[in-house]
Amino acid sequence: MSLEGRQFRYIVRIAGTDIDGKLKLPYGLAEIKGIGYTTALAIIRLLGLDPNMRTGFLTEEEVRKIEEVVNDLTKLGLPSWMYNRRKDYETGLDKHLIGPELLFHARRDIEREIRIGSWRGVRHKLGLKVRGQRTGTTGRLGMTVGVRKKR
Repeated sequence: MSLEGRQFRYIVRIAGTDIDGKLKLPYGLAEIKGIGYTTALAIIRLLGLDPNMRTGFLTEEEVRKIEEVVNDLTKLGLPSWMYNRRKDYETGLDKHLIGPELLFHARRDIEREIRIGSWRGVRHKLGLKVRGQRTGTTGRLGMTVGVRKKR
């Protein structure tokens, strides 16, 4: 794919996120919250774009196609393990969320855990580690407590 005749833009806006035009395409798409490098690479390959191209060289048509796919990844036919929300709590469907929608659903999941009083909910409520990490020496908040040496 030749880049001749293409206009370079220093900032490209995709899915409500400003992306640096100097980044290569997979890294540029990974700037969108909810899309990682692997998902970005899958999108690029399925759309037939060059992964080594800089984001700033995308045409308006290509940006529109990418945005359309990013907003609903299920259209692309990716395997379900690539989605970031499998078996949604309310609908039972596999979804891929991006941006503020992802943050909203994560917060709602935590609130649900707290409301039903599950172990994870209790840990969230108390501000403690949730995933089984040790708490004796790490994750301490507040002032550090030093040890005084004898004179």
